[in-house]
Amino acid sequence: MSISRGTSTGLPGLLALFFGGASVLLAQGNPPPEAASEPAVLAVAKVLPAVVNINTERIVRRQVRDPFDDFAAQFFGAYRQRPREIRQTLQSLGSGFLVDPAGYIVTNEHVVERAADLKIEVITSDNKSYKARYITGDAKKDLAFIKIDSEKPLPFVNLHDISPNLLGQTVIVVGNALGYGTSISRGVLSGVKRELTIENIDYHDLLQTDAAINPGNSGGPLIDLSGRLVGISSAKMAFTPQGIPTQGLGFAIPAAVVRQNVEQFKKIAEKQPPPQPGASGEETGSSNADRLFGLQLQDLTPELADALGYAADRGVLVSAVEPDSPADQVGIERGLIIYKIGKFTVNSVKQAESVLSQADSGSSVDLAVGIVGRGGRGRRVETVNLQAR
Repeated sequence: MSISRGTSTGLPGLLALFFGGASVLLAQGNPPPEAASEPAVLAVAKVLPAVVNINTERIVRRQVRDPFDDFAAQFFGAYRQRPREIRQTLQSLGSGFLVDPAGYIVTNEHVVERAADLKIEVITSDNKSYKARYITGDAKKDLAFIKIDSEKPLPFVNLHDISPNLLGQTVIVVGNALGYGTSISRGVLSGVKRELTIENIDYHDLLQTDAAINPGNSGGPLIDLSGRLVGISSAKMAFTPQGIPTQGLGFAIPAAVVRQNVEQFKKIAEKQPPPQPGASGEETGSSNADRLFGLQLQDLTPELADALGYAADRGVLVSAVEPDSPADQVGIERGLIIYKIGKFTVNSVKQAESVLSQADSGSSVDLAVGIVGRGGRGRRVETVNLQAR
């Protein structure tokens, strides 16, 4: 199985029209006169201005040490030598689309995975570039919510008028397949309520289509011939679990699921404080946990929890601690779990970074840190206070 990622650019001569006052804003293009009557051309021109290209960049820091030191530690005591740090820049491409004139964008969670550590760049159909910030997401549904700021209202896809999703109807995938710029593929809605497992996550009630979904399309809209949203392109199946090559098996998250989650995402966005300059750590490419406290965090996956004997789906793993940092000074060590930051329970790096985005230099934060074994056994958790540097 392979997961596609996508981008989006625009067509010249696209105009923004207002319908019904300011309630719905849809950007409508001007197709060539000879093709103006073709439904597919009109549908693409209607939606394309709201489709965006999402470029992400993440700085990954790994600590490497000589295997001989681990061997020697068995005989001569604890490991003492400072490990060597390696930095890597990971980049990915994806698509998304605006769902609100204020600049809210929905995409796949895997497109902006670990978004708290990312630089997120959004390029709109008129080739304007924006810095985006991650709002929230749901990994189990592969949906994420990000935002860009614009001085004027932006074209968007109307989630209050979605496709009925009828088997056999013509559907169109819009995105930047393989990074080739604006790309369109066409097919039919060939199945509903499909089940799919990707990287140990089970997805339910997916739509199936034979319209080509390629790397670069993920997060982009799947639309019908009226320009209404059918779903979000999410994945394609290149091989069956038995290794048999497949053809024409692409999957999308239904528009009704998207609409329901966007409503919840907006409520979360309303409760979040406005972004503070420099709080995201973008200038240095580092996370807030690293920049302020010398902590490198990692999601505690079920596999990691099982290997370490920890309770699953609880807390975030401390993967490294910078020597002489605030975290090091209070005794936090690699391998411990952070369960709460202040009064907020955290179960992912994104949640931890969202809470820490409100901290700044000189402020203090309480962390509930320690270890909780499987079944609650061996519970050792303490609250420590860290002062941001």
